[in-house]
Amino acid sequence: MFAALEAFADQTVAFVKANQAWAAPIVFLLAFGESLAFISLLLPAWGALVAMGVLIGAGEINFWPVWIAGSVGAALGDWLSYWIGLKLERTVYNVWPLSRHPEMIPKGEEFMKKWGALGIFIGRFSGPLRATVPLIAGIFAMPFWRFQFANWTSAFLWAAVLLTLGDVVTKVFKYFWG
Repeated sequence: MFAALEAFADQTVAFVKANQAWAAPIVFLLAFGESLAFISLLLPAWGALVAMGVLIGAGEINFWPVWIAGSVGAALGDWLSYWIGLKLERTVYNVWPLSRHPEMIPKGEEFMKKWGALGIFIGRFSGPLRATVPLIAGIFAMPFWRFQFANWTSAFLWAAVLLTLGDVVTKVFKYFWG
């Protein structure tokens, strides 16, 4: 499975390198999928997002439009996950993977009660929590504006960290071996 993920990231980066105008839309879709409940389990795209940072560091794509696209994609993915939780409430328990892991819901509720809006930030930076925390926030009706503030601010920070990580790796590599 790791080899398939690496191949996906490599192919995505190669496509963007050859078609730089597609960088922002592709990063938007990757961040959206990475943040969307259930889909993120099938499309872990963070590696491709870090690799986009490498292209930024190499001067092949521009940081600003890619950062904004990734941030907006991540925030909209979480917003949709929150909305799904809000609308479906407890019927979402019957949807995979929650149907196979029903203990995730009470653990998620406990997590959100303990951390509140800060939990949205924590979840954004934790792979297993990234797509479930907004869903749980919706199921248990976290206040809309509190959720959205945490969602949008954490999305912009998350995208910056991933893209900058790739950029920093490039600069370190050039410093020592370039």
